[in-house]
Amino acid sequence: MAVHFAAPKTGTGKYESLLERCKDLNPVPTAVAHPCDASSLTGAMEAAQQGLIEPILVGPRSKIQNAADAAGIDLKNVEMIDAPHSVAAAAKAVALLREAKAELLMKGSLHSDELLAAVVSREGGLRTGRRISHVFVMDVPTYHKVLMVTDGAINIAPTLEDKVDICQNAIDLAISLGLERPKVAILAAVETVTSKMPATLDAAALCKMAQRGQIKGAILDGPLAFDNAISREAAKTKGIDSQVAGDPDILLAPDLEAGNILAKQLTFLAKADSAGLVLGARVPIILTSRADSVRSRIASCAVAMLAAHARRHNA
Repeated sequence: MAVHFAAPKTGTGKYESLLERCKDLNPVPTAVAHPCDASSLTGAMEAAQQGLIEPILVGPRSKIQNAADAAGIDLKNVEMIDAPHSVAAAAKAVALLREAKAELLMKGSLHSDELLAAVVSREGGLRTGRRISHVFVMDVPTYHKVLMVTDGAINIAPTLEDKVDICQNAIDLAISLGLERPKVAILAAVETVTSKMPATLDAAALCKMAQRGQIKGAILDGPLAFDNAISREAAKTKGIDSQVAGDPDILLAPDLEAGNILAKQLTFLAKADSAGLVLGARVPIILTSRADSVRSRIASCAVAMLAAHARRHNA
């Protein structure tokens, strides 16, 4: 192959520590839906070279080969399943998961809604009893550990019940990445509960639900404004005594717009790298942007690989 995993642009090493944890694990069979441009194909093949996945490329054979030729990638020993277009590729990739021929699903160069339509299809999809949600797994140079932001991509205006699933999905992922008891900061504009701001009521309810065992495996606190969530000093200034403030592993946004804006601010202003994963389906789904770097795609595959092996262990 002509391309190689780039060195960390920030030098923080957070993503590299994830890759280190993957070294002793077997690569996971992964259906890659419609990898028909150089970026998505390179990301999948670099992840294969790193020993993270065993890619099964699903899409128009000629377009995949053209992308490989443009990127200087040899596909001689790579399994390919022909599909005439992106919608058919998504359906065939999902079918591979249902037939247990793959354990992960990876987005190629198709639109996210095309892939997710196949995932949530009532006939032949990958639905479970839990709501699906998206998690950004972020390497923020100014923060001391990997930070997750959810949900900034799928659930537009989540209800309290939706937030329970969104929260639990992120907690389960954090545990699969090696955290024993992740800390969740439930974000709002203020740190006090008020009926004028529904997000604060949801935050208070989520904390009580965690106390009653309706959300498991984490320490929750909220509502917390962003400054109080991320800075222990800011929390102390406002008299907030919290195990979470200043040290969250997960930021739970009040809605999609807030989560999306937050993640993109961290990316473009704080120079953060972000991996992307969809959870709550039968398998983890590697859902990256078509504009994502190869580094981000590989990081997404590493996170998904760890999640897949955790599922095997818990099965």
